[in-house]
Amino acid sequence: MEDAAAAASSAVVVEEERLDVLNKTGQKTGISKPRGEVHRDGDYHRAVHVWIYSESTQELLLQRRADCKDSWPGQWDISSAGHISAGDSSLVSAQRELQEELGISLPKDAFELIFIYLQECVINDGKFINNEFNDVYLVTTVDPIPLEAFTLQETEVSAVKYISFEEYRSLLVKEDPDYVPYDVDEQYGQLFEIIMKRYTENTVARSLSLQKQLCRYASVSLDAELTGLSNTDRKTLGLLIKAAKLMDEIFYLQVWYSNPALRDWLKEHASASELDKLKWMYYSINKSPWSCLDENEAFLTTTDSAIKLLPEATKPVSGWKGLEYKAAFPMLKSPGANFYPPDMDKKEFKLWNDSLTEKEQNDAMGFFTVIKRHSEFSLDSSSPNHAVHGTNHLMTAHDLYSVPYSKEYNSFLRKAAELLHEAGDLAGSPSLKRLLHSKADAFLSNDYYESDIAWMELDSKLDVTIGPYETYEDAIFGYKATFEAFIGIRDDKATAQLKLFGDNLQFLEQNLPMDSAYKSKNVNAAPIRVIRLLYNAGDVKGPQTVAFNLPNDERIVKDRGTSMVMLKNVSEAKFKHILQPIADVCISKEQKGLVDFESFFTHTICHECCHGIGPHTITLPDGQKSTVRKELQELHSALEEAKADIVGLWALKFLINQDLLPRSMVKSMYVSFLAGCFRSVRFGLEEAHGKGQALQFNWMYEKEAFILHPDETFSVDFAKVEEAVESLSREILTIQAKGDKEAADLLLQKYCKMTRPLKHALEKLESVQVPVDIYPIFSTVNEISE
Repeated sequence: MEDAAAAASSAVVVEEERLDVLNKTGQKTGISKPRGEVHRDGDYHRAVHVWIYSESTQELLLQRRADCKDSWPGQWDISSAGHISAGDSSLVSAQRELQEELGISLPKDAFELIFIYLQECVINDGKFINNEFNDVYLVTTVDPIPLEAFTLQETEVSAVKYISFEEYRSLLVKEDPDYVPYDVDEQYGQLFEIIMKRYTENTVARSLSLQKQLCRYASVSLDAELTGLSNTDRKTLGLLIKAAKLMDEIFYLQVWYSNPALRDWLKEHASASELDKLKWMYYSINKSPWSCLDENEAFLTTTDSAIKLLPEATKPVSGWKGLEYKAAFPMLKSPGANFYPPDMDKKEFKLWNDSLTEKEQNDAMGFFTVIKRHSEFSLDSSSPNHAVHGTNHLMTAHDLYSVPYSKEYNSFLRKAAELLHEAGDLAGSPSLKRLLHSKADAFLSNDYYESDIAWMELDSKLDVTIGPYETYEDAIFGYKATFEAFIGIRDDKATAQLKLFGDNLQFLEQNLPMDSAYKSKNVNAAPIRVIRLLYNAGDVKGPQTVAFNLPNDERIVKDRGTSMVMLKNVSEAKFKHILQPIADVCISKEQKGLVDFESFFTHTICHECCHGIGPHTITLPDGQKSTVRKELQELHSALEEAKADIVGLWALKFLINQDLLPRSMVKSMYVSFLAGCFRSVRFGLEEAHGKGQALQFNWMYEKEAFILHPDETFSVDFAKVEEAVESLSREILTIQAKGDKEAADLLLQKYCKMTRPLKHALEKLESVQVPVDIYPIFSTVNEISE
């Protein structure tokens, strides 16, 4: 009796699992309750479903629930499932449930989140109310896992079996009492639809679809004259190209954690069939399984992905080499890319961030850190770049922690630093030597301030931009920078001609169409360098950039301004292969002759200059200092691109009025801008430039500055366009100056739409197959690399 009493006493001490209580939209309320109370009271909460699917046999793994379960005892159910305990993450919970219930240990790249399912039901005579948001994961294995490889958790699972997914669906339709019920005609039917679609694909139709997507890019050979380079410069160039290729390696990893494995697999199998060749070609353009020109819609599925072998994922079985699975990626591109845990939301980040010191907050929201989970650290070692980042990974009140790029990407950055130091030793130009050595140091210290200053002061025939800069991939906050590289030869004549723009930045700032209280009294002239591009790498995917204005570090923008690089041969290629054909189709007969390269290129210059003026560091209504980027978060990139575009157009007219540019440009710049609208919107409304351009076009059309004619061509109303440009410039600049995210959201929601006039134009362009963008081939670099 004493033993029994002691056992009962010890059982009482075991605290019941607590669950986060959600509202009806699935958001956390900040309250957690014991599991029993949650089901008694019908509170909304979270759980995970993990399905294991065998490709070769087209079967799903089912488990029989233990007879002691308080819901659906003894019935066949999902491969593995369980609640997400209070404070825990979805992905870690999925990994843990699979490990505990079935004895299968899988890394995070085995789990594909396919949909979220809200289950609302009442069982056990009303005593068990289940209002559950379920994150449904699919694990795709090549072959069935031998049943003797499983280690079953007796209190949860009594048996496992494989069953044809079609047979299982029919049993659910019949509401077979041996199976836990799911309404396959409703949301849960997605599981079967996804599997069916993937494994009954029409190879011919898919090949045609990929060919059509590829045809939107015109392959263009980008050459640059190397006669001005010494033999030493050529050796330096070869080292820089090797360093640039490492930026590619990092970028692939930044996009998604299984992206490098997918890339290597597609490349290795590209010669297997015509379809495999097309997959690899289109992947090479997008650098991911998501199509940049199709709102980031996936053009591949996990079935196309790399096969990985894990001999120790389960108990060993004689004669079986071990579990083989497909490295997964989500159908919907993760808004946080690989910078944050895929199941992290803004609220979790804010709660964690609020608990940090000011320095820690700056790191968390800074350009050069990734955010990870303590709980994930012990469960996942799947990353090929996995390393121990420090020693303290004990669970704290918050699961998140930050890791500097210098540690996260150390194996790549260390090699890149060595190459840059070697190139710096060879470089004849003092400013290039300084840039390369300082950038190499920054890769290992994670402090990019001095190297960005050195980049701004670069005065060399060989022009180099390399490092983490743009933040477009971070669609959650717009905080995190991706690695990229641009290597080119400076065009001295064109660079000298453009000094006018940099010299007049302060003049433009003083006259911006916004309240004077928001204007900066100290804007530094932006040095402008025109180059002919030799090679690019890293975050250059899909549509190619024609220019960039850097750095993005607000400290440098405030203290020193920015610097601009124009890629003249890229601009020439886009004008010839894209903008001119667009004008021929979409601009009225009377105005199409006004579209010219000079106006297109000059507006591109002004666009980049205007990134350097207007609000950056701002004062909020409560007197606190902040930045536009931090206040507008994920909306910043689209609004900033729209600002640079429309204020750039305003600035051109202002400079013409001051007799600093020829008056002959007035009409051509507006009509070239109109043609450019259609070019950029074709990038898609998920992309910052496309969003920004849709906003501008729809605003101008509403103000009747752009006119649609009965023959479905467009023209500019020169009497109305100047006022429309100025009014939109004022609207965007004021939103930025106030850090007004709500106003930014309303503006983008109203105008960032695929309206009927835009659809007309894009349909015409598609019907005559005008390319959307170019795909550069760097033939000069290939010669140097050989």
